[in-house]
Amino acid sequence: MTTESRPIVVMGVSGVGKTTVGRELARRIGVAFIDADDLHGPANIAKMAAGVPLDDDDRWPWLDRVGAALAADPGIVIACSALKRTYRDRLRASAPTVVFVHLDAPQERVAEQATARRGHFMPPALLASQLQTLEPLGSDEGGLTAVVDASPAELAERIRRTLV
Repeated sequence: MTTESRPIVVMGVSGVGKTTVGRELARRIGVAFIDADDLHGPANIAKMAAGVPLDDDDRWPWLDRVGAALAADPGIVIACSALKRTYRDRLRASAPTVVFVHLDAPQERVAEQATARRGHFMPPALLASQLQTLEPLGSDEGGLTAVVDASPAELAERIRRTLV
């Protein structure tokens, strides 16, 4: 699989390491990085900070902003949960060549990482709802699953080698 000017979405549940691995991957391949959390509107951030999971109506405008960012820069890496296939389809509507990298880790590891995180609006208590919502990549979705079993730098390098 090659990513020649194809945008990449590093996806998965909150706390799995999307931002850290995505930022490192972007650095290694020499492209820009965006954290999709920065594209949430104030109402979404307030809702999540209060411990209330977003519903699809909350997510559509956000996903449209993420899709616009993917379409605007075909070489970008974006960290975005992209939990459901319908969400990924929405992103593909804006950026048909997008490649998804699903970071997958045991629930215990993700919970530990989410709890250790400081200054993030997404409380660890919402992890259960994210795990319930998560639909793994389908074999026809143009992407790969990376097991979180190494440091972010090692994971990013492994992903880079697989994609390039």
